[in-house]
Amino acid sequence: MSSTHAQSGTGTNYLNCTKGMSSWLHTLDHKRIGIMYLFTVLSFFLLGGFFALLIRWHLFSPDHHLLSAGNYNKAFTYHGAIMVFLVIIPAIPAAMGNFVLPMMIGAKDVAFPRLNLFSYYIFVLGAIIALCSLFFGGADTGWTFYTPYSIHAGTTVIFVVLGAFVAGFSSILTGLNFIVTLHKLRAPGMTWSRLPLFCWALYATSIIQVLATPVLAITLLLLIFEQVFKIGIFDPKLGGDAVLFQHFFWFYSHPAVYIMILPSMGIISEVIPVFTRKPIFGYKAIAYSSFGIALIAFIVWGHHLFVSGQSEMANFVFSLLTMFVAVPTGIKVFSWVATMYKGSIRFNAPFLYALGFLELFTIGGMTGVFLATLAIDVHLTDTYFVIAHFHYVMVGGTLMGLMAGLHYWFPKMSGKMYCETSALISFVLIITGFNVTFFPQFILGAQGMPRRYWSYLPEFTLLNQISTVGSWFLGAGFLFSAYYFIQALRKGEQAPDNPWDSKSLEWWSPSPPPVENFLKDPVVTTWTYEYRSAKV
Repeated sequence: MSSTHAQSGTGTNYLNCTKGMSSWLHTLDHKRIGIMYLFTVLSFFLLGGFFALLIRWHLFSPDHHLLSAGNYNKAFTYHGAIMVFLVIIPAIPAAMGNFVLPMMIGAKDVAFPRLNLFSYYIFVLGAIIALCSLFFGGADTGWTFYTPYSIHAGTTVIFVVLGAFVAGFSSILTGLNFIVTLHKLRAPGMTWSRLPLFCWALYATSIIQVLATPVLAITLLLLIFEQVFKIGIFDPKLGGDAVLFQHFFWFYSHPAVYIMILPSMGIISEVIPVFTRKPIFGYKAIAYSSFGIALIAFIVWGHHLFVSGQSEMANFVFSLLTMFVAVPTGIKVFSWVATMYKGSIRFNAPFLYALGFLELFTIGGMTGVFLATLAIDVHLTDTYFVIAHFHYVMVGGTLMGLMAGLHYWFPKMSGKMYCETSALISFVLIITGFNVTFFPQFILGAQGMPRRYWSYLPEFTLLNQISTVGSWFLGAGFLFSAYYFIQALRKGEQAPDNPWDSKSLEWWSPSPPPVENFLKDPVVTTWTYEYRSAKV
């Protein structure tokens, strides 16, 4: 596709149309709101990563007591809570989705711009409330806030739980906004069968957000009520049921796994066809499989409770249903691999991170089958095997997708090009560091090392030291990424409108886009994913 606005980034655009901090804080432009989400999420990622490095440094040896037992518990609590609720869940939908979704469907903005800005401030308010607990002694319950311990752990738990409760409303409002936007604001000719796959992924994610998040909100509110008013809901001493909390929590939190991973899958579905110069294989299968994953997500929460005392029949049913997740997921992986087959591949940074996603997510998915098998799960529950599996799927999968999307859309967002050599070095550091950090934890878990322990037996020392060294490479990779992105913003070359020669609608806009997204209203006259071509 040839561009008629190759140097349009030098004119008026969404970045320079108005100046000053106030113009950003009061903006209704979905692109600016997406950028604010991105910087906020990356700031929390830095904080959550700091806690992770602190934990791994503490575990370098069994007698290296960098942290006291209480502070160690607080460190992994804040690491988990920050990374799950403030980074992985909002990162792609709220940041990337806000920026590109309206442009991908030819819209000028989301359906409810004021609600969009309001959801951002709700997210920030929830984060501030949660992090205030750091100044009142800190919470040490773990990010799952399991009862009855969280009921008796002190009032600081209320801050963290209330923060997650408030931030959940941001997730609900963003999901509602995206659903209405996709239904009502598509450009003429942008039919459902022409919708970009990233939009399909965000649509399925939004449905999960709207339906599942209220369950978590009510659960956390009940937890606060029980601690403040001593009402017997989850506390056995008051006539409550601690396992009931686990059912409520995981009824949300397992769908939340797909709130994290489905948008990442959508990014991979956009990146792979562009950098293999081939049409996506099985467009409809990929689109529909997103809803298959979303549906199954609501009926498999019980596999987190295999050792909780639930009936053998319930264990059997949840085990069987969990394995069904492999079907729609396998459809996606097969389609991505088939798309790459005999493609004319360009190994730019977005594609490298897409390959990283495939490697890490496949390992995480295969080990998930182990945990879905009852006889194996009994041995591996609450060991480092679970830690490794979770990080390969959620952190590896989601962050690889985030990095792929960030590199892919960075020229559109900023109007600047980053250094490809630096991006390659950063990718090698991240993918190497990730595998060195977390793969040894599969072995540690299989050997019986429990998770969340302040210390460990001497025979686990070597693998823990390897894991800690890997975390240094992983942290260095992300810090180096921040460096060359900042350098690109300062001194990067002017980006053309379409540096990747993509056919998606957002690339028909100048780089960076004007406030109204397009210089003229787009009308989609032809769009076939079979040939990756479009005319507006």
